[in-house]
Amino acid sequence: MSKTTVYQLSARQVILIAFASALIAAGTVACLSNFGRNFISASPSDAGEANFLTEVPPGISNPDTVSDERNNIEVYKTLSPGVAFITTTSYVQDWFGDVQEGKGSGSGSVIDTQGHILTNYHVIENAQKLTVSFGGDKVYQAKLVGGDPDTDLAVIKIDPPAGGLTVIPFGDSEKLDVGQKVLAIGNPFGLDRTLTTGVISGLQRPIRAVNDRLIEGAIQTDASINPGNSGGPLLDKYGKLIGINSQILSRSGGSVGVGFAVPVSIAKRVVPQLIQFGVVKRPKLGVNTRDVGALVGQGISLPIQEGLLVTSVQRGSSAEKAGLKGLTQSNGGDVLLGDILISADGEKLKNQDDLFRLLDKRQIGDTIQLQVFRDGTTATVPVRLQDTPAQPARPRQRTF
Repeated sequence: MSKTTVYQLSARQVILIAFASALIAAGTVACLSNFGRNFISASPSDAGEANFLTEVPPGISNPDTVSDERNNIEVYKTLSPGVAFITTTSYVQDWFGDVQEGKGSGSGSVIDTQGHILTNYHVIENAQKLTVSFGGDKVYQAKLVGGDPDTDLAVIKIDPPAGGLTVIPFGDSEKLDVGQKVLAIGNPFGLDRTLTTGVISGLQRPIRAVNDRLIEGAIQTDASINPGNSGGPLLDKYGKLIGINSQILSRSGGSVGVGFAVPVSIAKRVVPQLIQFGVVKRPKLGVNTRDVGALVGQGISLPIQEGLLVTSVQRGSSAEKAGLKGLTQSNGGDVLLGDILISADGEKLKNQDDLFRLLDKRQIGDTIQLQVFRDGTTATVPVRLQDTPAQPARPRQRTF
């Protein structure tokens, strides 16, 4: 009769895993919401082709034929009317039953004549009321069309006024050079339609979204970006959108010349799905995981040194249908180890970012081959990827 190896976690190990999860969650929130931290949010294929405006707007001369000052003036005069000042309102009931009102603000870019506005997800997250203005006293009610926390992008919409809207044209973020001139227009600290200029300081910078997802390929710039600039456009000298201003690196809470923008190439991929579906349809395993290497480094004894420990499996997900197992509890109260993901399609899974990168390259309906450590041995498990239905947010865990 063959024996099945069952790996039990001690109470101390379970507590450490839970504590590590709490630290991860606390660190993520602190980094993105506390202006005293380092990274600061600067304030949110199936859909078909999007008809983004790409032509150089009338009113902007060939930059090679005018002075730099003139170019700044022309870009600002031509496109600042298309930069939205977004105000958010949220309501929270306190312990005494009183309703507390919270206000926030950010920026956005008008991307079509129908009134769609591109901004950051963290600008509109948890907002119960959205309004938009373009300078002056006129205020427009806006509604949320869709949001993607994984890329920190969102689309809201207003009813276009009779006089029409100024549309920000899309550029190409795949053909940028360090040293290239850029212009940022936004609403820092509530000062509407503020222009700052600078250069591209770096390319392919990794930054984190609000949910701690890795956003690769961000544009670094020294153009001054401050809280309130979030969601506003980063433009090239032709007035074309090349990035969506999203974060600053600062210990003081103000701009120190290190800002980051989500490249427009990501927006081109995400926005059509947000407009059509309200979400981005991505393949998901439906698992919550912890990095084995990090847990081992914290003194938790595990049977292997690298991989992703599956802590739980989402009901109805690809992972559940493939038979993947998370942590379980025996009748005696012991916590039993489930699966540890070692690799997928031959690519090692050392951390959660590795899994996210792999899934980002796959399509719904694809089958991947997972190498899994289970019951003391390794096995290959085929998993057919599907779009897992959205679940209530779990601030301490990330579902892949």
